[in-house]
Amino acid sequence: QVQLVESGGGLVQPGGPLRLSCKVSGSINIKSMGWYRQAPGKQRELVAVITSGGTTNYLDSVKGRFTISRDNAKNTVYLQMNSLKPEDTAAYYCNILTYSDFAYWGQGTQVTVSS
Repeated sequence: QVQLVESGGGLVQPGGPLRLSCKVSGSINIKSMGWYRQAPGKQRELVAVITSGGTTNYLDSVKGRFTISRDNAKNTVYLQMNSLKPEDTAAYYCNILTYSDFAYWGQGTQVTVSS
């Protein structure tokens, strides 16, 4: 049974930082780990992804502000978010892609950027 448990969301002022974590449990062969977000009335979008080889890719609007990383020993992926903007407000979802191209999703964690 594979489970993804996210943590770290919350309310933060504009310009502030926040760090999301997603711990993966269960036997799984991970190809990539990533974070998506979905704001009300908008489509879910890929924010950042990191492959098993360590290659990263980011949504243009978060480049230079967000950093994705992974701890393979802990089977955990992180998203460090700095200089947060109100437009970053969304529900953030952890995503795991296996080598058989099966996707697992976390339950989502809310990030609200507001003064």
